[in-house]
Amino acid sequence: MALSFLSDADLWELILNDNYRAFTTLFQRHWLRLYRTALKYIKDEEACEEVVHDLFLNLWKRKAHLKIENFDHYLKAATRYQVYTYLKAHKPSPVLYLEDYELDNKVVEFNNGYEKMMYNDLEGELNQQIQVLPNRCQEIFILSRIHKLSNMEIAEKLGVSKRTVENQLTHALRFIRGRMKHIAFIIAIFLHF
Repeated sequence: MALSFLSDADLWELILNDNYRAFTTLFQRHWLRLYRTALKYIKDEEACEEVVHDLFLNLWKRKAHLKIENFDHYLKAATRYQVYTYLKAHKPSPVLYLEDYELDNKVVEFNNGYEKMMYNDLEGELNQQIQVLPNRCQEIFILSRIHKLSNMEIAEKLGVSKRTVENQLTHALRFIRGRMKHIAFIIAIFLHF
C-alpha cells in the first residue's frame, strides 16, 4: 500500500514506530502550505525553509512525547510558534553601542541667557549695596567674599585685629541682607523653578 493514500493520523501512527518513509510523506504533504504561511510573516525564502525544516525536525525528535489529535491544527499552531521564535531571535537589538556612532567633538551649548541676566542683575544689586557700606567695612567684605582671604589674612593685611575683621563682616552681611530681602524672595522662586 502506498503511503500517500494514508491519512495524517495513520501516517502519524507509523511515524511513532520510527517509520522514516511515513515521516517523509507527511513532510511532502504539508511543507509547501507551511512554507507559504511562514512566508507571509517572515518575507525571506531561506528563513521560511529553515522555519519549516525546524518544525519537522522538532516533530521527529519529540514524536514520542506528542499527543496529536488534529494534525492540521497542530501544524498551523507549530508553524506560528516557529515563526514567532524566528522573529524574536532576529529582532533588531534596541541597544545601540557608542562605537556604532561617529563621535562628534561638538560642545552642546544651552541657551541660558535668562539665567545670565538674572545673575548680572543680582551682581549689580550686590555691588550697589557694597558701595553704600563704610569704606573699611567695604574693603573687608571685598577681601573676604571676593578675594577669598581668611579673617586672619585680612587682619594682617590691614593691620587690624581679627576681632575687628569679624565685626566688620558681620555688620556688612547684616546690612546687605536687610537691603536685599526683596531680591532673596525672587532668587528663591527662580531657584525653585
